[in-house]
Amino acid sequence: MSNSNLTRRLRVTIVAADGLYKRDVFRFPDPFAVLTVDGEQTHTTTVIKKTLNPYWNESFEVTANENSTLAVQIFDQKKFKKKGQGFLGVINVRISDVLDLSVGGDEMLTRELKKSNDNSIVHGKLIINISTMPQNTLQVPSNAVSSSHPRNTQLSFSADESQRSSAAHSVSNASPRPASPTRENALSVETRNYSSFEDQYGRLPPGWERRTDNLGRTYYVDHNTRSTTWIRPNSSGVVHRTNEVPAPSRPPAPNASVSEGIAPLTAVSDHRAETGMLTSNATTAGSGELPPGWEQRYTPEGRPYFVDHNTRTTTWVDPRRQQYIRTFGASNSTTIQQQPVSQLGPLPSGWEMRLTNTARVYFVDHNTKTTTWDDPRLPSSLDQNVPQYKRDFRRKLIYFLSQPALHPLPGQCHIKVRRDHIFEDSYAEIMRQSASDLKKRLMIKFDGEDGLDYGGLSREYFYLLSHEMFNPFYCLFEYSSVDNYTLQINPHSGINPEHLNYFKFIGRVIGLAIFHRRFVDAFFVVSFYKMILKKKVALSDMESMDAEYYRSLMWILNNDITDILDLTFSVEDNCFGEVVTVDLIPNGRNIEVTEENKQQYVEAVTEWRIQTRIQDQFRAFYEGFSELIPHELVTVFDERELELLIGGISEIDLEDWKKYTEYRSYTANDQVIKWFWELIEEWDNEKRSRLLQFTTGTSRIPVNGFKDLQGSDGPRKFTIEKSGEPTQLPKAHTCFNRLDLPDYPTKQVLDAKLSLAIEETIGFGNE
Repeated sequence: MSNSNLTRRLRVTIVAADGLYKRDVFRFPDPFAVLTVDGEQTHTTTVIKKTLNPYWNESFEVTANENSTLAVQIFDQKKFKKKGQGFLGVINVRISDVLDLSVGGDEMLTRELKKSNDNSIVHGKLIINISTMPQNTLQVPSNAVSSSHPRNTQLSFSADESQRSSAAHSVSNASPRPASPTRENALSVETRNYSSFEDQYGRLPPGWERRTDNLGRTYYVDHNTRSTTWIRPNSSGVVHRTNEVPAPSRPPAPNASVSEGIAPLTAVSDHRAETGMLTSNATTAGSGELPPGWEQRYTPEGRPYFVDHNTRTTTWVDPRRQQYIRTFGASNSTTIQQQPVSQLGPLPSGWEMRLTNTARVYFVDHNTKTTTWDDPRLPSSLDQNVPQYKRDFRRKLIYFLSQPALHPLPGQCHIKVRRDHIFEDSYAEIMRQSASDLKKRLMIKFDGEDGLDYGGLSREYFYLLSHEMFNPFYCLFEYSSVDNYTLQINPHSGINPEHLNYFKFIGRVIGLAIFHRRFVDAFFVVSFYKMILKKKVALSDMESMDAEYYRSLMWILNNDITDILDLTFSVEDNCFGEVVTVDLIPNGRNIEVTEENKQQYVEAVTEWRIQTRIQDQFRAFYEGFSELIPHELVTVFDERELELLIGGISEIDLEDWKKYTEYRSYTANDQVIKWFWELIEEWDNEKRSRLLQFTTGTSRIPVNGFKDLQGSDGPRKFTIEKSGEPTQLPKAHTCFNRLDLPDYPTKQVLDAKLSLAIEETIGFGNE
């Protein structure tokens, strides 16, 4: 039975708010949160500037019983002083509704923000975490209002402010300000029962206090000397070392090696770290055994840190802790998931994690000399100033490769082949091993050659194997009808009775290359990448396979076919000289295509041409691929990015590109053309590849360069044509390698329009 008189210490973590109301047309609010328990205990978060989705992740300790009510109000700091303004919403939580204090617990709550008495418009959600503190935690007087964390800022509240919420909690009409740092120390040590804490080592000495910071770490406050330390004092109050404020240390440079007896060299993760796209996080304390390969050590001051011998890095964060991942779906629904912090892995090379003076985590990219709130190991943020379509292949790749399912297993995977029999030898070697064996460190050996594989041999191996494996001579793949360097599955591969085993082998090879961070020298039609991602194929995907057939289907859709075409819901398939009739729907050869049902016919024939007639081959391919690459991980990419993941980003020779470019209604001396090439020169290789994908359908460049670029009707150079209004986006005609470029007035407009076009367009053809 519940006991309403039972009082417990609680830790309340105000994690984040999402989708706050934007009252001001011209600016975003500067939100902060006010926590009040029973109208007496009050705490405040820091102010987050200019956002509708603030992330605080700040913890406060309060005293409550089962009848207590907890209220969290959100205010805009810039309008907080104005009476009746600045209020952004409130939630009220009755403790007995979420926790049984006699048992304890830990609850993550997501609640809709509610209105106050003034009926102002409010919407959005608030995420908080409420957990019970250990019973032996230092008991703080129930009327205490200050937070125990040494870095927390506080608010003072006056009694002259009108009621803001239905719970009748009052706050002052003043902006947030830090509490006086000397107020607590001004109290006599004798009047505070600091030494009441007792553990297996006995009671604390007089004037000492035990506290827990928001990371769950214990530290000790000596009110006699006004100092703090990580070390528990002995009975006489002696410690090895003290420091003025036990704030989290600034992480040293990332990815350093582990040395015996050295303090942490790398901060792999921090539970206050800003997460990336669609996520935010908080952590709970870890328990149980450490993961394999992990070790706990202590600094000379007694602060624990953790060594990951798998990656030879260190972290302040316990890898057993769970990270709360807040995911926003397409319908703005919010779900909470958990994953171990250690899953994020080390920071990428050249990155460093730092703290602001308010203890907010940010990241420094020394490669580009830029900073960001986003953790580079997670998908990128979608803030209110970034277009929702924007993709970031590099950030997604870092996140993808950091996942534990893509970390090599202990041991080695030996593959020994003869150069002149690389296809058959590789088939025998790769198919004889289990998927687990293939996830071990890859060791390639060419028969009769000396050399140790430290990466160079495996890169050469995948290059040579892909040239042999995708050779149309084996009838497994064929070139698309559009060009001679994008591949598609040969629907008639069944001429080889072992073809399905070979497709499973090819799936394993591509999965093996991705797993071990290598590339295959092959590029495929866009529908192949969409099928890997389990996306629905569309008529537009036909253009990269057979441009002439695509134009025929488009003509059917755009014209009245009554008494013009004699078609049925069937197709004729020519398999090595033998013509067979295939029904697209039951009894399709006897059902006429009319103006009324032509849309159904186009969809049916498109699905058959692209997907149905190769479904057995693709199923075998995907079986091998998914043994190494989990589907849920690869779906972070779109079809364009998957092409870059499998085939890599080609080094583009800009001078060769310019040399073999043709112009229509433009000349090389026109200002917009000069701006165009200046921009391409400024862009990185990834963005150049995206432009190639947008204009030609693939980022692949022919072996002999741009002079051999192919179109649907033979050799076609890259072409820029003057077409469209300056208010419009550029358009691409992939079957002709042509870019329709309006005559934009400035270089800035050209950059914006062209960047938007290559990022926004779905699919490879854009008419």
